[in-house]
Amino acid sequence: MKAYVFPGQGAQFTGMGKDLYENSPVAKELFEKANEILGFRITDIMFEGTAEELKETKVTQPAVFLHSVILAKVLDVKPEMVAGHSLGEFSALVVNGALSFEDGLKLVSQRAMAMQKACEITPSTMAAVLNLDDKIVEDICASIDGVVVAANYNCPGQLVISGEYKAVEAACEKMKEAGAKRALILPVGGAFHSPMMEPAREELAAAIEATTFLAPSCPVYQNVTATAISDATEIKKNLIAQLTGAVRWTQSVNQMIADGATSFTEVGPGKVLVGLVNKINKEVETVSATL
Repeated sequence: MKAYVFPGQGAQFTGMGKDLYENSPVAKELFEKANEILGFRITDIMFEGTAEELKETKVTQPAVFLHSVILAKVLDVKPEMVAGHSLGEFSALVVNGALSFEDGLKLVSQRAMAMQKACEITPSTMAAVLNLDDKIVEDICASIDGVVVAANYNCPGQLVISGEYKAVEAACEKMKEAGAKRALILPVGGAFHSPMMEPAREELAAAIEATTFLAPSCPVYQNVTATAISDATEIKKNLIAQLTGAVRWTQSVNQMIADGATSFTEVGPGKVLVGLVNKINKEVETVSATL
């Protein structure tokens, strides 16, 4: 079975989507529709903007979403199972038909704004922890005063923790003492996938509840459950929980393989997910989708 996976924030690059826009009338039409929906020409920033401009949350999230979804539409992707890393879950839900292109883009834009606002409330951050067992990372987080949690289970030996700045710093010191190869604070705007995102979760919940979700053409392996979900009501609930819940990527990929996935195609900017899938399981085929 063919699994399609969609990247999240951090995969953006200057010039992303330009080849699609120039070579496909379908892509051009969708990019122009996106400019209208967003109320600014995101294509100008994607094609010509600086790395700094692309890094703005209100730009980054819609840009990565648009690159993934439009590439999937141009390639006429027909998935048998899908998953997306964090923001990528929205791309996955458009590609499997649970969300329309327009609704997906509006939700991603609202998500970006809500997250930006939540980041400004309390100083918070994320850190990458390498070569430490998941359980040790979880136990250290639980032992720290303040808010710090395991946020992204990217692949065995690569976790990201998230929370209040001082709590993350304290956790990093303990991780190193426990034998982590690295425990490095990341250059991110805030503590994504942690309780610090509660204000954003509340805001996005209202927008998701007001959006029509359809029965998907194939299951989505959602970040918070790492299991196959096809029920529209459940998809909504898990999408809301995702902002404050962990991205269980390792568990999702393993479950997809257990359910019959033999190849993983990454659709969108970069090759981050292909790299993670290879670290999770060396036996499965991995492909980066291109025009």
